[in-house]
Amino acid sequence: MNVMLRYNLSYWERETFFKNFDVAVVGSGIVGLAAALHLKSMHPRLNVAILERGVLPAGASTRNAGFACFGSMTELLDDIAHYGEDQVLTVVEKRWRGLQRLRALVGDENLDFQTLGGYEMFTDDEEEIFQQCRERIPDFNRKIGAITKHGEVYKQVDELLPRFGFRGVRHLILNQPEGQVHTGKMMAALLRIAESQGIKIFNGIAIKRMEDSSQGVELQTDAGWTLRVPRILIAVNAFARTLLPDTDVTPARNQVLITHPIPNLTIEGCFHYDRGYYYFRNIDGRILLGGGRHLDNASEQTDEFGANELIRSALVQLLKTVICPGRPVEVDAWWTGILGLGSVKKPIVERYSENVVIAVRLSGMGVAIGTLVGQEGAEMLLKNDASRLLTSS
Repeated sequence: MNVMLRYNLSYWERETFFKNFDVAVVGSGIVGLAAALHLKSMHPRLNVAILERGVLPAGASTRNAGFACFGSMTELLDDIAHYGEDQVLTVVEKRWRGLQRLRALVGDENLDFQTLGGYEMFTDDEEEIFQQCRERIPDFNRKIGAITKHGEVYKQVDELLPRFGFRGVRHLILNQPEGQVHTGKMMAALLRIAESQGIKIFNGIAIKRMEDSSQGVELQTDAGWTLRVPRILIAVNAFARTLLPDTDVTPARNQVLITHPIPNLTIEGCFHYDRGYYYFRNIDGRILLGGGRHLDNASEQTDEFGANELIRSALVQLLKTVICPGRPVEVDAWWTGILGLGSVKKPIVERYSENVVIAVRLSGMGVAIGTLVGQEGAEMLLKNDASRLLTSS
């Protein structure tokens, strides 16, 4: 039986571990760690703590596919239809800048960063949408090329289809500057860097409620004890509503599988299909495949981890009939990650109250945009009055 452990802090715990913080960051994912590190880089004397409810970041930062991507063509065209071209290009620019900041912060070797490209697949039934994309390639290359400084961002590469061995795939469009990272190595490196900068990271601390006042922000934990900190940055992405019920963030669960090693696997790179609702890549001689939440959106709008057998069955079907047809391929493991979506496909970085800033709603692009969002949140938190936060120095 799962029983919540409730207790009061001892004098030793309070005085040794939870005293004189200048800033607390709630959430130890990409955004939270990037924010904490940026706070220390701007003001090294700040006493910064990160509070995380899980053993590891509990949402998507250690559970994503490791795509260093900024936009497949069908996704961008769909977004333009909903939000307009100017807003979409602004978000693409933020994703691109975020990727460069992540690489600068962590280092390509620590990320296991590889520029293998991002491919978009089009089946026999998608000729119409493919033709729309093909016609827009010159326009996208001009506008997105100006952001990435890459002369030819998108190109049709149907000639590579025999190499990959897909079934029923008629066309491929390659996004050349996109890449992939090793999610585990990325997060391990971020944690090491944070610890080396004297940032205190506390796992297993779930925040139940917060109250802002002129004396600072009082945080009540699920364990029953409270902590008061002058400033707070909320970086819990999909779980924002647990603390801030009115925030425009909707959780979205994603089902993910990884196969056992596949002999002579020739698939290399990141692949998108059906407006990005399906995605897969190579890793360690295996295929990592996820997505499909559009098949059962109502059930997947949840912040609870767990299986959706309808979607998992569809993913296995896609794996065995389209991606690796006629090959002996078996699933090694499943997991789920929780994304943060909203009515608008751009991050929220704003001041929630006098002493609280929120940096959430990554829209499934946390690897790309998370570092930038965290750094922008840190700058907003300290704007104009950082000096009076130095209570412990």
